[in-house]
Amino acid sequence: MVSTIPSTDSERSQKAVDVAQQYLRRERPLNALVVVLAVSVFLGTYLLTALLPSVLVAAILIIGVRLPIFQSNGTFRLRTSDDLDTVIDEFSGPLPPVLALQWGVADKVSIEGDTAIYSVSYLFGLRSADVTVHTKTDSTAGGGYLIESEVTVDGQPWATYTSTINSSREYTTIDVTYSSNRRFGLRRVPQQLIANRYRDEVLSVQGYTVVTRESHFGI
Repeated sequence: MVSTIPSTDSERSQKAVDVAQQYLRRERPLNALVVVLAVSVFLGTYLLTALLPSVLVAAILIIGVRLPIFQSNGTFRLRTSDDLDTVIDEFSGPLPPVLALQWGVADKVSIEGDTAIYSVSYLFGLRSADVTVHTKTDSTAGGGYLIESEVTVDGQPWATYTSTINSSREYTTIDVTYSSNRRFGLRRVPQQLIANRYRDEVLSVQGYTVVTRESHFGI
């Protein structure tokens, strides 16, 4: 059975949604700027030379922008005063805190078993994509919990987040390892750069402090 959380549902942290919407407002124009620059290069080449060289330049631009050469991965540690059970519920639920930039911009969130689907529209509603999150939970030898969130976009691999959750008397700590399961081209670079600006803030407004972070973005 499929249930749907509407975009205004109280289960989505409004503070996290606000940060995600700020990210979206910066990310969309930057993506459009990449397209404008590519078109400008093509038109400039056409005006200064001839049609054939401009067509060659356009082909190079298309290949260069779309060629899948980049990948991201990393680790980070979070800390919160929330108890262990609360954190497990949040990370194993349909709205894991580490994916707030995804569910925060979704038009709707649908749930089917242990799978959540974030439906996102773009290009003024002309196109859409479904971000699907499949979650598995297990225990660790040390008495903690391990939660794996496998993310796909329109059925294609996107990323995997593995969160190891442990509790002390004062805090609950979460060690997160993430890796993109696909490579992407230059057109995704602006999205990555803007996401870096908001990823810690969107966790902070949900009550999680980023203690350490190591990330890699490149070939």
